[in-house]
Amino acid sequence: MSDTAADEQRRETPGEGAASGTAEPIGSFLDPAIQDDPFDTYAAMREQCPVHRLPENDLYMVTRFDDAKSVLTDPGTFSNDPRGTARRASEASRASAAVFAERGWVRAQTLQRTDPPVHTHYRRLVSRAFTAKRMESLVPRIDELCHELIDGFIDSGECEFVADFALPLPGIIICEQLGLDASEYPTFKSWADAMLATAQKVLTPHEAVAYAEVELEAQHHLAREFATRRAEPADDIISWLVHAHLDDDASSINSTAIDEPLTDEELQDLLHQLVTGGFETTTAALGTGLWLLLRYPDQMVKLRADRSLLNNFIDESLRFDSPVAGLWRTATCPATVAGAEIPQGASVMVRYAAANRDPAKFDNPDTFDIERPDAKDHLAFGWGNHFCVGAWLARAELRCAFTALLDRLDDIELSRPLDELPHEFSFMLRPLRELPIRFAAARR
Repeated sequence: MSDTAADEQRRETPGEGAASGTAEPIGSFLDPAIQDDPFDTYAAMREQCPVHRLPENDLYMVTRFDDAKSVLTDPGTFSNDPRGTARRASEASRASAAVFAERGWVRAQTLQRTDPPVHTHYRRLVSRAFTAKRMESLVPRIDELCHELIDGFIDSGECEFVADFALPLPGIIICEQLGLDASEYPTFKSWADAMLATAQKVLTPHEAVAYAEVELEAQHHLAREFATRRAEPADDIISWLVHAHLDDDASSINSTAIDEPLTDEELQDLLHQLVTGGFETTTAALGTGLWLLLRYPDQMVKLRADRSLLNNFIDESLRFDSPVAGLWRTATCPATVAGAEIPQGASVMVRYAAANRDPAKFDNPDTFDIERPDAKDHLAFGWGNHFCVGAWLARAELRCAFTALLDRLDDIELSRPLDELPHEFSFMLRPLRELPIRFAAARR
């Protein structure tokens, strides 16, 4: 198809282009350069086609703030259950699914992939482990770990921040909370990567099977953990979930049953979400937060001078460059959003990263300003029933991390330029490949 013909098709297809003949073509989100720095593309989409149909995968991407909130708060029309999608399974996804069907567990639909009232049931179970009170009780351990990690590299005057701090901090904490061996967090990170692989990028069947084999290893390890906790419950999240059918004293095997136990398929799905969420999103937020302070040194100066800005800095960094770029919904019926017709069964992505830069919601949205008065109004943790269950933990980790870093490291700067495309390619997340820094140890 010629460029002219393609432009005409975009103008005539709802959601693929602007109504006027002056619309600029929207680039492909399978292009690594656009995925790495998508903000100009988001701006063009919000202006020309706020609900953009991606021709590569027939996905409808919602980019404006108010539209995003509307979709997130209407599970009757936009379901979290992916089973209603009209898209046919790819050869890669079928090959991956066959691995689990033959030698593992086909995960049940829980928490993130359900709607109320089913979602409410799972949310209640998991929320017991992520109360604000419990998260606050973890602060001393998080703070201790932050300083242990800094102790490991401060004498050298440099580190690779992602590998040496941003990854192990949330990785070790989530392992400890789940009841897994924290010394093996690099293995669990590889499992998290495999669990998310099919949602990150287009895979060949061979690649999909390779990732499935890694996830299969995780499934069998977790199944052994479930069996151990059934016999010997402990004070950890896996024990709570295994005994979630009991009364409030779920850590006691002598508790009174009030519901059916979660099946291994349900447990596998819940642990899939907790492992991936615990590793990936906070790691991305830590790396991005520091990178933003390096790119905007005036904001670093402000934050060092006034630590009362810390919470607002965290919110502004989450708004400005959201660690989760977007998540999916499925249209349960024909729907219209921002003038775009969305057919029943279509996959719809609420693009948090685009909505959080919407000028209709935030003044000068492309300015990174840690004193922004409405920074907390972002959608980085989602909205509505599916607001991130781990948000309290993520905030606690970010607060402890940046407090420790600013207390102990002065003159932080990049030790060498980043790659031209500094982010790992991902359709839904924003992980930095690396962040090499050098610094001076602060006088304490």
